[in-house]
Amino acid sequence: MSTPTLPQLEGTVAFNVKDAGEPCETWYKVIGNLHDSKHRPLVALHGGPGVTHVYLEILSDLTKAHGIPLVLYDQLGNGNSTHLREKDKSHGGESFWTEQLFLDELDNLLEHLKIKDDYDLIGHSWGGMLGSGHAASQPKGLKHLILLSTPADMGLWVDAQNLLRTKLPQDVQDVLDKHEKDGTTDSDEYAAAVGVFYARHLCTLAEWPTPVVDALRSIEVDGTVYNTMNGPSEFYITGPLKSWTMLDEAKNISVPTLLLNGRYDEAQDSVVAPFFNSIPLVKWVTFAESSHMSHFEERERFMQVVGDFLVKG
Repeated sequence: MSTPTLPQLEGTVAFNVKDAGEPCETWYKVIGNLHDSKHRPLVALHGGPGVTHVYLEILSDLTKAHGIPLVLYDQLGNGNSTHLREKDKSHGGESFWTEQLFLDELDNLLEHLKIKDDYDLIGHSWGGMLGSGHAASQPKGLKHLILLSTPADMGLWVDAQNLLRTKLPQDVQDVLDKHEKDGTTDSDEYAAAVGVFYARHLCTLAEWPTPVVDALRSIEVDGTVYNTMNGPSEFYITGPLKSWTMLDEAKNISVPTLLLNGRYDEAQDSVVAPFFNSIPLVKWVTFAESSHMSHFEERERFMQVVGDFLVKG
């Protein structure tokens, strides 16, 4: 018996951005029945910053299993939303691409979809950083928060990446060091060395799922946001995100929160632990055979853990 096709709705919402220089829109997709379900919608925040929603569509497993409506969207500057390539690092982009910009975009989308009074949130990596900031403001409609492979502090993140980096083959470390010193991180040799790191700590599957490949490729298509806010790679951070932290604000997250990471994750235990130590209502699960993409690497268990948290509490 075939699985019934889930209803899907795509659209855009106008997003008024000061200093953008042009009208902006946020593209979104809803999978499931947004306003005709016994479960509140789950809003998914993709990582990067600078990838797209496509690698989070797998969360529709939760829609199939429990009827949870899923809201996906491409953050400004990415995917199907408005691109602003002129807002790059050399043209004042560091003051334009801010966490507050993306927090405002999320609020705008929740308002447009008429779900701001009752919703759950899942954020992956940078999306979790964004989600934690949103949750710390204690919006009245947020009921559950899921932080997937999310650092609580970028200083701790860099420390963790540097430690993982020392475990790479020496020749790979040498290539990374050379190109970062010479300012040639856009070279193919550097990209190949970064690929060795990613195969260990971003996605351990022998063949990367197409949605993961497509999401990461979006940075190659338009790297404005990623390169401006973050920098050349996950462990060589030169943008303003290098000083991002939730160490003082995490205690303000008042909703039940689920922390998730993988044993081999870029988001090592050391970068997740401050959330666990600060958030009053929190549960932490580490996936033993996963890195940064546990929703693909251990798909069945991942969906069970998340589904139980959202449905059973």
